Amino acid sequence: MRFLIRSCAALLLTLSLPLAAAPAPMHAQFLPPDDLTLRDAAPEQQQLLQVTEYSVVVGSQRQSNQQPIPVTSPMLIRLKGKSLNKGATINQVVINFDGESKSLKKPVYDDKSKTLTLNYPMAQYRVVMDLLRNGTVYCQFLSYANGHIWADLHTGAVRSR
Repeated sequence: MRFLIRSCAALLLTLSLPLAAAPAPMHAQFLPPDDLTLRDAAPEQQQLLQVTEYSVVVGSQRQSNQQPIPVTSPMLIRLKGKSLNKGATINQVVINFDGESKSLKKPVYDDKSKTLTLNYPMAQYRVVMDLLRNGTVYCQFLSYANGHIWADLHTGAVRSR
């Protein structure tokens, strides 16, 4: 009899709950306002990483088979960490800094290598480094059925002094 009463109570509780919209992604509080309602559905994919280490790479390459010989100096930051959300497979983020292009490439998550690639203008380098040096940093990637993609680096909530 007790079991029947508990079952009925659980069923009534379940039925009384409003049918909620799709669950919000983890760390949704760090997303900007969605004025264009691009994120009105649940994301198809979410990758959330807590950064535990980083390395800065400033390269120099010369492609000797081309004339004139172009010399480039790519700059990137490689982040490693632990994934935080259920189903996440991400284990590293590569941030490329571009000082020349008029537009940036979209964020891309590669399932095979478990790597998220972000592209920022060179002017954001100091901002990114300040984030990494001053506390816990998270990286999130969200992709939606409508083609919208969002990726960011953010700190956790920090109390002001």
